[in-house]
Amino acid sequence: MQTADLANMSDKLMLSTVVLYIVAVVAYAADLGFGRRRQPAAVVRTEAKVLVGADGPDETVTEVVAAPPAEDDRRRIDWARLAVVLNVLGWAAHLGVILSRGLAAHRWPWGNMYEFLTAIAFAAVTAYLVVLARYKARFLGAFVMVAAVIALGVANIWLYDSVGPVTPALNSYWIAIHVTAAIIATGSFTVAGAATIMYLLKSRREAAGPIPEQSVWSRVPGVEALDRLALRVTTFAFPIWTAAIVMGAIWADEAWGRYWGWDPKETWSFVTWIAYAAFLHARATAGWKGRKAAVLSLVAFACLIFNFFGVNYMFSGLHSYA
Repeated sequence: MQTADLANMSDKLMLSTVVLYIVAVVAYAADLGFGRRRQPAAVVRTEAKVLVGADGPDETVTEVVAAPPAEDDRRRIDWARLAVVLNVLGWAAHLGVILSRGLAAHRWPWGNMYEFLTAIAFAAVTAYLVVLARYKARFLGAFVMVAAVIALGVANIWLYDSVGPVTPALNSYWIAIHVTAAIIATGSFTVAGAATIMYLLKSRREAAGPIPEQSVWSRVPGVEALDRLALRVTTFAFPIWTAAIVMGAIWADEAWGRYWGWDPKETWSFVTWIAYAAFLHARATAGWKGRKAAVLSLVAFACLIFNFFGVNYMFSGLHSYA
């Protein structure tokens, strides 16, 4: 296919991705609100008699069986399955956006802010699908997918850039290593941030009193589970972010003749690293849990977001080409 055709395909797949993600958000929200709930087990007493001894007394056997689904439940839409299917279809279209964009440009497809934000949104959705498969964390779906839709909306409305060559400084194999690591880490930190926000909201709701069985919050795991999930994802992402900074320094020496120059992007990448390191250190040594740890995690996430948006538009530096 010609470059123009591939670029056009990428743009059309982007539209399909956004539509699928939006519908997935609705389905995830519907699942949280009034999706199918587990049926309680039904206790059935049988009259079978068991002989304990030669002259032993009779005993009644109690058998626990699952209650049959009600007629309304059979007719109810399975919002959870619909949400996951739409999510996976959107993820596939999103992958097509990145691949067709890269083939059209004949390079790694994250050479400008539009491509970089698109890739970060893809990494966040991928990280969520992995967490969904491993920890059954469907409750995070609406939050992560809203973030992905917002990111893709910003990318298409304000950051869109036509397919073309990149700045010579980016024309290096390091873009496939350094930038890819930063994308994976940022996407994973986004999932951890969503889990942390849900932790704060759930803990506040629990402090207000008992949660009704039909409440949305009854579908969300306890605060301890949310806390552990956020910690696990952050622990996964932090070494990747560390590697991205180290590899960026090596690339800087190759491109600009120095490893570190306190460029605004370098400075805020390091500030973000310090914030997440402080969070993990506090959890490991000081035993921080609960609200204090969650607030520190959100401070680190705020540094990450500012590093991406604020630094690129508020400061000038060697990374301004992004």
